[in-house]
This record gives sequence, C-alpha cells and structure tokens, in this order.
Amino acid sequence: MYDAKKLKEIEEASAGWAEKTAALVAKRPERKETFQTLSEIPLERLYTPLSESDLDYMEGLGFPGSYPYTRGVQPTMYRGRFWTMRQYAGFATAEESNKRYKYLLEQGQTGLSIAFDLPTQIGYDSDHPLAQGEVGKVGVAIDSLMDVETLFDGIPLDRVSTSMTINAPAAVLLAMYVETAAKQGVPSERLKGTIQNDILKEYAARGTYIFPPTPSMRVITDIFSFCSQHIPTWNTISISGYHIREAGSTAVQEVAFTLANGIAYVEAALQAGLKVDDFAPRLSFFFNAHMDFFEESAKFRAARRLWARIMKERFGAKSPKSLMLRFHTQTAGCTLTAQQPHNNVIRVTLQALSAVLGGTQSLHTNSMDEAFSLPSEEAVQIALRTQQVVAYESGVANTVDPLGGSFLVERLTDEIEQRAQAYLDQIDENGGAVAAIEQGFIQKEIQESAYAYQRAVESGDQVVVGLNKFQQEEAPPRNLLRVDPAVGESQVTKLNQVKARRDGAAVVSALEKLKNCAQGTDNLMPHIIAAVRCYASLGEICDILRGVFGEYRAVSTL
Repeated sequence: MYDAKKLKEIEEASAGWAEKTAALVAKRPERKETFQTLSEIPLERLYTPLSESDLDYMEGLGFPGSYPYTRGVQPTMYRGRFWTMRQYAGFATAEESNKRYKYLLEQGQTGLSIAFDLPTQIGYDSDHPLAQGEVGKVGVAIDSLMDVETLFDGIPLDRVSTSMTINAPAAVLLAMYVETAAKQGVPSERLKGTIQNDILKEYAARGTYIFPPTPSMRVITDIFSFCSQHIPTWNTISISGYHIREAGSTAVQEVAFTLANGIAYVEAALQAGLKVDDFAPRLSFFFNAHMDFFEESAKFRAARRLWARIMKERFGAKSPKSLMLRFHTQTAGCTLTAQQPHNNVIRVTLQALSAVLGGTQSLHTNSMDEAFSLPSEEAVQIALRTQQVVAYESGVANTVDPLGGSFLVERLTDEIEQRAQAYLDQIDENGGAVAAIEQGFIQKEIQESAYAYQRAVESGDQVVVGLNKFQQEEAPPRNLLRVDPAVGESQVTKLNQVKARRDGAAVVSALEKLKNCAQGTDNLMPHIIAAVRCYASLGEICDILRGVFGEYRAVSTL
C-alpha cells in the first residue's frame, strides 16, 4: 500500500499525463466507430486501477504515450488508427513483383514491404558467378536503377510507406529509391518508409554481410546523417530481433541482443559527431511474434520500457520521440510446418494477436504455404485478411493496452526486462555488441538455445501439432508458386541492355569519386546517389566499396 505522499505523487503525475496527452489526442482523432462490445457495453479508451489498493499496478507501468512507454508509444494507439498492414513480398523480376504489390494494395494492404533476392542482399549483380541459380528466388532481383523504377511503376511513392529488408547494400537501395521518387516528381522530404540497415544481426544470426564491422558502421552512420537532413520522415534503421529469434534465440535473448545492437548504433552515431536527438527519433525496431502468446505480448512491453530507460539514462536523450521504441512485427516463419499447412493459419493468427496486444506499429503475417515455397496469391490474401479480421472484427483494438494490469502479463514483463538487462550488463562487460559478436558470445548463446529447442521438439517435450503429435497422411501440396529458372537469363539480358545504353564515362567518373570518398571520411550517400543516377549497377558500387573496405569473414563458434 502506498502512503499519502506516494498517492499524491501519482495523482500529480496522472494529472500531468492527462494535460500532456489532451493535445495529442485532439491532433489524432479517434476512428469514427462506436467503441463497445457486441453486447453494447461501452468501452473506455484506457482502463486504469479502480481503487487505492490497485495502485500497486501503477509503479513503473505509466500510461500509453508516456515514459517509459510500457503501455504503448501513442496515447490513443489503435483507437487513433490501426497498425500499418504490410505483407513482405518480392520474387523473380521487378515486373512480376510490381504486379504482386498492386494486388496487395488493392486487397487493402496499407504499406509495402520489399523482399530482395540473395545476390542483391550481398551486393552481387545477376551476372555474377555466385548469383547463378539464385536470381529472383527468395526475393526480387535488383541490378540497377531501372529495376527499381520498374518495381514501383504506377505506385506513387508520396502516398505509400515502403519498408525494404536490405542490410549490407542498404545505402545503394535507398539511393535507388530516392532517385526513382525524383523521377516521379516526389522530393525526398516527402518519402516515408524504412530500410533495415542492421548489419550487426547479420554477423550474429543471418549471414548477408559484405564489409567488416567498422566500415559497415560508418556506412550506417552516414545514412543516419544524410537522412536527418534530406529524408526527415524516413526510418534509417530497423534494428532487428526477428532474425535473431529465427536463428533459435529465446524471447529474452531476442530483446537483449537487439537492444545491445541498438546501443552500438547509437554509440557509433555519437562518435561520428551526430547529436542523439537528431537521429534517435528515426530509429525503429523489428521483432518476431513467436508461439508463446503471453510471453510474446510481454516481450514487446518489456522492450519498450528498457529502450526508453536506455535512451534517457544512458544517452541523455531529451526528445520524447528519442525514447520511443517503435517496431514492426513479423509472425514467426520458423514455426510454420510443411505438415498440415492449414494449421499455419491458426499459428499466424495467434502470433498476430500477440503483436497487436503488445502494441506493434506495423505487422506482416506469414502465409500458410511458406514452409514449401514463396507465398501463392491465395495464401497471401488469407494472411492479409487475418490482420484485417483482427483489426475490424475482434474488438482488441477498441481499448488501449487491454492486457495492462494482468497479473501474468505484468509479471512476465518485469521478468523479461530483468533477464534482458542481465544480458545487456554482460555484453557491456565484454566490450559491447560489436566485441561480443567478434568474440562469438552472441552466436554461441543463440546456438545453444536453438539446440535445446530442437531437442525438445524431437523428444516430444515441445509439442508441434501435426509435426510430432496428431500426425496424419497427407497428399503433396498443389498450386505452389515457382520462380521460372529463366529469370536469371532475362535479368542478365536487361542488365546488359542498361550498360549498353548508359553513359560509360559518367559511370567511371562517379565510381572513381565514390572510391575516393570511401578512402576518406566524407559522407558516402551523395556519391552513391550520383553513381546510381547514371545507372551504375549495384554490383559495381559494392565492388568499389569491397575494394576499399574489404570483406568480412565469419567467426567460428562451434
């Protein structure tokens, strides 16, 4: 029980919160629906403790839109507007992917999410020997500005938010996006979206890196600086726990290792001379929604609270936007099974719901056939409809933080925060995230967790319906999406045509200037944009940087 002094402090804090958020709520009007249950019971926007004895819930919990943001980053959350509904998509050529994006937008998707093929992700053109057999397979093939122009043909870039899952060559793809928008007549100041641009998790969990950590961090901070001046509403990084979780980490490790990487990026930007409140508001995060429903919702709440305290207490950030952990969520691809694939619809629904109840700003729902292939049109429509049913029919968006105050959820939130903080302390003792990755500490922790989970599945201690329990005989799947093997040849032909038409002397000059810049300390982005503008290819630009920065070789942790 609180004493009288403590009660007065809470009352004063609550009054201040009400005054502060009144103006925000007025600027962000609620959706026009009537908020009530199906039994016509009116619903308040936010539920708080009912009596003096309930006030124990309030300590450390706060209010939505208020530090430490445990209950959400906006006072109104989904009462104001729903999360952005994105479906991660891209395959084969820019022409085919463009058709899929237009289909998804017609189906009600509210933001684009671009998947790139493996050669693009590691900075190779489609004609590179290592690209053979991989062109267009796990995403769209991008070789030059022409491909990006085709990719967004007929899609107005001033009216859509675009997320690009690209890391090592993120600066090049961002430059191509900026130039494509310029050709549409859209200035960079009006662009909205995100580049993943998170290289540290590539070293630890995913593997699509090019350069060593030090020059990679330079490229990232150059993007921070450039965007703060020229693309102010662009999210310059999506610090990703998703791939850490897909590699086998626990929920606690996902939070800890993701925030440790975030700390490293902030420190690198500060060392580069940037001011924290100039770049921190455009940092964003990307998390996985796994199968343990309440743990996942609590995980998101704990991550928000931890990041707010890190930014305020460790880095002295003053702007409220610098303290807010804004994040995109994707349902867990590693939980999808080839056995009884319709069960995947149920898994994805539960995972999506945990993300919404955890306060996500953006969401991708996996398709039921992804254990076999790239998503079919029918499967991706069901995945999008899953989000729409949760948003419009379930009622979970009618109140802010409906799980807030739950004995279970609050206890889990506290526990995840404490365990993640213990990891952060250990990583600090090891010299930070970059050092922990170079030493193999983070990789080893993930590998051990992945091994333990797989052993539990194989022993039957961890039940996966249809896989190790409730099995049945099944016919092979039909109507799977297959990428035509001829895509590689057609992509090489297009690249050769671009090279034949472009001004070769201008390309050589632009690449030489980029090389000189890379050898110095100036911001790389203007030179990358200049090279892209004269149709230098992705591979040519990355090869220039490879020549200066070198290539990373993985640390063995086995």
